[in-house]
Amino acid sequence: MEDVKIKLAALWVILVFFYLYNDVISFFRRETIELVLSGEVPGGIQITQTFLFAMAILMAIPIFMIFLSLTLKPKVNRWVNIIVGIFHAVVLVTFFALVPGETVAHYALYQIFEAVFIVLIVWYAWKWK
Repeated sequence: MEDVKIKLAALWVILVFFYLYNDVISFFRRETIELVLSGEVPGGIQITQTFLFAMAILMAIPIFMIFLSLTLKPKVNRWVNIIVGIFHAVVLVTFFALVPGETVAHYALYQIFEAVFIVLIVWYAWKWK
Protein backbone atom coordinates (compact mmCIF):
# COMPACT_ATOMS: atom_id res chain seq x y z
CA MET A 1 0.00 0.00 0.00
CA GLU A 2 2.75 2.46 0.91
CA ASP A 3 4.53 1.63 -2.33
CA VAL A 4 1.62 3.09 -4.33
CA LYS A 5 1.71 6.27 -2.24
CA ILE A 6 5.40 6.73 -3.02
CA LYS A 7 4.87 6.04 -6.72
CA LEU A 8 2.02 8.56 -6.90
CA ALA A 9 4.02 11.21 -5.04
CA ALA A 10 7.01 10.62 -7.34
CA LEU A 11 4.80 10.91 -10.43
CA TRP A 12 3.41 14.23 -9.17
CA VAL A 13 6.97 15.48 -8.55
CA ILE A 14 7.97 14.55 -12.11
CA LEU A 15 4.83 16.21 -13.50
CA VAL A 16 5.58 19.43 -11.60
CA PHE A 17 9.10 19.49 -13.05
CA PHE A 18 7.75 19.01 -16.58
CA TYR A 19 5.28 21.88 -16.06
CA LEU A 20 8.05 24.08 -14.70
CA TYR A 21 10.70 23.32 -17.29
CA ASN A 22 8.29 23.56 -20.19
CA ASP A 23 7.59 27.16 -19.21
CA VAL A 24 11.20 27.96 -18.31
CA ILE A 25 12.51 26.66 -21.64
CA SER A 26 9.82 28.72 -23.41
CA PHE A 27 11.46 31.87 -22.06
CA PHE A 28 14.49 31.14 -24.21
CA ARG A 29 12.36 32.11 -27.21
CA ARG A 30 12.46 35.80 -28.06
CA GLU A 31 8.79 35.70 -29.10
CA THR A 32 7.72 34.47 -25.68
CA ILE A 33 9.66 37.16 -23.83
CA GLU A 34 8.34 39.89 -26.11
CA LEU A 35 4.76 38.71 -25.58
CA VAL A 36 5.16 38.54 -21.80
CA LEU A 37 6.72 42.01 -21.73
CA SER A 38 3.75 43.30 -23.72
CA GLY A 39 1.35 41.77 -21.17
CA GLU A 40 0.34 38.58 -22.99
CA VAL A 41 1.17 34.90 -23.01
CA PRO A 42 1.30 32.81 -26.18
CA GLY A 43 -2.20 32.36 -27.53
CA GLY A 44 -3.10 36.02 -27.02
CA ILE A 45 -4.17 35.63 -23.40
CA GLN A 46 -3.80 38.81 -21.38
CA ILE A 47 -1.67 38.65 -18.23
CA THR A 48 -3.93 40.00 -15.50
CA GLN A 49 -4.08 39.50 -11.75
CA THR A 50 -6.93 37.06 -12.32
CA PHE A 51 -4.90 35.07 -14.87
CA LEU A 52 -1.85 34.95 -12.57
CA PHE A 53 -4.01 33.91 -9.60
CA ALA A 54 -5.65 31.15 -11.66
CA MET A 55 -2.25 29.88 -12.84
CA ALA A 56 -0.96 29.94 -9.25
CA ILE A 57 -3.88 27.77 -8.14
CA LEU A 58 -3.53 25.46 -11.15
CA MET A 59 0.16 24.86 -10.42
CA ALA A 60 -0.32 24.62 -6.64
CA ILE A 61 -2.64 21.63 -7.05
CA PRO A 62 0.01 19.14 -8.26
CA ILE A 63 2.44 20.47 -5.65
CA PHE A 64 -0.11 19.74 -2.90
CA MET A 65 -0.75 16.34 -4.49
CA ILE A 66 2.82 15.32 -3.68
CA PHE A 67 2.08 15.73 0.02
CA LEU A 68 -1.49 14.42 -0.16
CA SER A 69 -0.39 11.28 -2.01
CA LEU A 70 1.86 10.44 0.91
CA THR A 71 -0.53 11.30 3.73
CA LEU A 72 -4.15 10.64 2.76
CA LYS A 73 -5.81 7.37 3.70
CA PRO A 74 -5.77 4.89 0.80
CA LYS A 75 -9.45 5.03 -0.19
CA VAL A 76 -9.57 8.84 -0.24
CA ASN A 77 -6.07 9.02 -1.72
CA ARG A 78 -7.07 6.81 -4.63
CA TRP A 79 -10.07 8.95 -5.59
CA VAL A 80 -8.32 12.27 -5.08
CA ASN A 81 -5.51 11.16 -7.39
CA ILE A 82 -7.98 9.92 -10.02
CA ILE A 83 -10.08 13.11 -9.93
CA VAL A 84 -7.15 15.54 -9.87
CA GLY A 85 -5.33 13.54 -12.54
CA ILE A 86 -8.36 13.63 -14.83
CA PHE A 87 -8.76 17.34 -14.14
CA HIS A 88 -5.15 18.00 -15.19
CA ALA A 89 -5.64 15.83 -18.29
CA VAL A 90 -8.65 17.95 -19.26
CA VAL A 91 -6.63 21.14 -18.68
CA LEU A 92 -3.78 19.78 -20.81
CA VAL A 93 -6.05 18.74 -23.68
CA THR A 94 -8.03 21.99 -23.49
CA PHE A 95 -4.87 24.09 -23.53
CA PHE A 96 -3.44 22.10 -26.46
CA ALA A 97 -6.68 22.21 -28.45
CA LEU A 98 -7.96 25.71 -27.73
CA VAL A 99 -4.94 27.98 -27.38
CA PRO A 100 -4.08 29.24 -30.85
CA GLY A 101 -0.57 29.79 -32.06
CA GLU A 102 2.44 28.08 -33.43
CA THR A 103 3.23 24.57 -32.23
CA VAL A 104 6.72 24.66 -30.74
CA ALA A 105 8.61 21.35 -30.72
CA HIS A 106 9.88 21.48 -27.13
CA TYR A 107 6.47 22.47 -25.81
CA ALA A 108 4.71 19.66 -27.70
CA LEU A 109 7.30 17.14 -26.48
CA TYR A 110 6.85 18.19 -22.86
CA GLN A 111 3.07 18.08 -23.25
CA ILE A 112 3.40 14.48 -24.43
CA PHE A 113 5.53 13.71 -21.36
CA GLU A 114 2.98 15.48 -19.14
CA ALA A 115 0.16 13.42 -20.68
CA VAL A 116 2.08 10.19 -20.09
CA PHE A 117 2.66 11.00 -16.43
CA ILE A 118 -0.94 12.10 -15.89
CA VAL A 119 -2.10 8.79 -17.40
CA LEU A 120 0.31 6.93 -15.10
CA ILE A 121 -1.05 8.78 -12.06
CA VAL A 122 -4.65 7.92 -12.93
CA TRP A 123 -3.70 4.34 -13.84
CA TYR A 124 -1.77 3.64 -10.60
CA ALA A 125 -4.58 5.20 -8.55
CA TRP A 126 -7.23 3.26 -10.47
CA LYS A 127 -5.41 -0.08 -10.02
CA TRP A 128 -4.82 0.58 -6.31
CA LYS A 129 -6.87 -1.84 -4.23
